[in-house]
Amino acid sequence: MATLCRPAIAVPEHVITREQTLDLARELHAGHPQLKLALRLIANTGVRTRHLVQPIEETLRHPGFTARNARYEAEAKARVPEATLRALAHAELTPRDIDMIIYVSCTGFMMPSMTAWLINTMGFGPETRQLPIAQLGCAAGGAAINRAHDFCTAYPEANVLILACEFCSLCYQPTDLAVGNLLSNGLFGDAIAAAVVRGRGGTGVRLDHNGSHLVPGTERWISYGVRDTGFHFMLDKRVPGTMADLAPALRALAELRDWDISRLAFYIVHAGGPRILDDLCTHLDLPPRMFRYSRATLTERGNIASAVVFDALERLFADGGAGPADRGIVAGFGPGITAEITLGTWSGAEELVSAAPRPR
Repeated sequence: MATLCRPAIAVPEHVITREQTLDLARELHAGHPQLKLALRLIANTGVRTRHLVQPIEETLRHPGFTARNARYEAEAKARVPEATLRALAHAELTPRDIDMIIYVSCTGFMMPSMTAWLINTMGFGPETRQLPIAQLGCAAGGAAINRAHDFCTAYPEANVLILACEFCSLCYQPTDLAVGNLLSNGLFGDAIAAAVVRGRGGTGVRLDHNGSHLVPGTERWISYGVRDTGFHFMLDKRVPGTMADLAPALRALAELRDWDISRLAFYIVHAGGPRILDDLCTHLDLPPRMFRYSRATLTERGNIASAVVFDALERLFADGGAGPADRGIVAGFGPGITAEITLGTWSGAEELVSAAPRPR
């Protein structure tokens, strides 16, 4: 069975704290009629620090979509390779052992995809399959795991590299003054994540089953307005309450495998905001500590879009992992409103027969 190995996480060197964010909001939007509400919402996100690819002074300037997207491409090419090599090392593989690269990002655009550049520069074989995912937003991390699982089910000896590259700060729009946009300015951060799904061997989460669920009639609740100035994030005030619809979908998928969603050993879910985690505790009858890895990601990184599930999963690894054959769930939530859900069991190194990379 396919195994999701330990992720590698990279965050930029520029850091902004919650206090700095609040001070900036007071300075930049002093006359905003709903400033007090926006400040309260930002303070309640639970985010203490975020990492940015540029100093805050540059982030707040908008040089135009052309320059923003060029910055995205330059930063991705500068930062993705190092995380890639660490993820390959975690999986005990080399670029030549990879059969497909899945690259997910909703914060910049390249064509050909970043996958083509990686194949040309990092020693991946020219026959490596490419799967860029650009329009699933924060759910794309979960979707990437699921598509890697599907590929390894079809080709049991295959290995898939997943890359999530999110520079949310490059989508900052100084003219977007709705409360939801002001909130997002204090919520989103930048990060890169890389992880390998091995068809054979590996240590981590053995992937058992996956599924997707879209909440009907919600496609405009999270969206982009694509304009001359780039991507404008659109957020409906009803989004924080969507766990009432998505929690039953998590439960239903678990029941297909006769699993009790409220009795799993680990929960790695997208931390879009604190209410998502609080509501999941309520709807799934779970204590808050079961979402400690996702909450730590939110606190230390902010909402890093598709990279959240990998950052939270890395924290599980860093904490020693789970017990032998312990069951768990990985779930990403994003536009649609969509949930991408994975069920898996923990496979430690002591349980696995060593599987050397196959010759090419």
